[in-house]
Amino acid sequence: MKAIVYRANGGPDVLHLVDRDVPVPGPGEVRVRVAVSGVNPADWQARSGAPMKFPEVTPHLDGAGVIDAVGAEVDGSRVGQRVWLFMAAAGRPTGTAAEFTVVPAEQAVPLPGGVAFDAGAALGVPALTAHRALTVAEDGPRRLRPGALDGRVVLAAGGAGAVGHAVIQLARWAGATVVSTVSGPEKARLATAAGAHHVVNYREGDPAAAIREIAPDGVDIVAEVALGANLALDLAVLRTRGTISTYANDGGQPVNVDVVQNMVLNTRFQFLVLYTAGQDVRAAAAEDVAAAVRDNALPVGEEHGLPLLRFPLARTAEAHRALENRAVGKILVDVPQSTHP
Repeated sequence: MKAIVYRANGGPDVLHLVDRDVPVPGPGEVRVRVAVSGVNPADWQARSGAPMKFPEVTPHLDGAGVIDAVGAEVDGSRVGQRVWLFMAAAGRPTGTAAEFTVVPAEQAVPLPGGVAFDAGAALGVPALTAHRALTVAEDGPRRLRPGALDGRVVLAAGGAGAVGHAVIQLARWAGATVVSTVSGPEKARLATAAGAHHVVNYREGDPAAAIREIAPDGVDIVAEVALGANLALDLAVLRTRGTISTYANDGGQPVNVDVVQNMVLNTRFQFLVLYTAGQDVRAAAAEDVAAAVRDNALPVGEEHGLPLLRFPLARTAEAHRALENRAVGKILVDVPQSTHP
């Protein structure tokens, strides 16, 4: 089979297309013929500097395809099932940038027949991260479903990004009023297409006043992508006992916390990353995301606020460069359909 591998940390040039044996699923595992591989910042970050645990790694955590073989202890009826994958390369050397990959059975989630592999490959890290961001408030729900966030106001910082897009869609599906902050008209268009009820350009006028006009009592949950840059705005619009869920710090700006201000607000800061969130948390998120997918609540594409940027498997290095250069949209790698095994 064709696969992308790297054997040392470095830039995109360390990625190489090679021939490898088709993997065999072990007990509790399934083998998936990958159709589309999703690329996330975590993928290039792992490639560029995270300590390598294996002599050779096939990257990418997310993807979508069809189960073509199962290991012992897995229901054989799953063969032929369309699935979306998450955390494929987490603690394993075999991610989704290959014609076939093997994952624990619970990390291959059924994908409805009417949902394209593109949408399946775009779930994974962004959707599960968004779910976590929306379910950590002290007095909020731990699971998402229609109505779970009724009466709540969610602020999606950077709503044109993959995680911000998923925050908007999941929050709206769960009943929240969704506000998104963006940096310009084009990203405003994307956030609106994703389903945000209100969009505020944080570079113009008084964004805190604009958000307070929408939510006079304050925002319940902020899903934050750039805490250092946005903390002052977040605190200006956060309600008492509100939550700031931080999944990134784009720009790397230092975070300076006014302790007294946050004591008075009873601010809840939740820092999150899927790797250490816990298996139960990830499993619950996957169940809820799957339910949202069945409700057609997580579409992708330009018309749904998340443009798709496609690369063939052989040009995976270019896909990584595009992501590192902050391309707007979801970067996907199309995997050729091999005749193997």
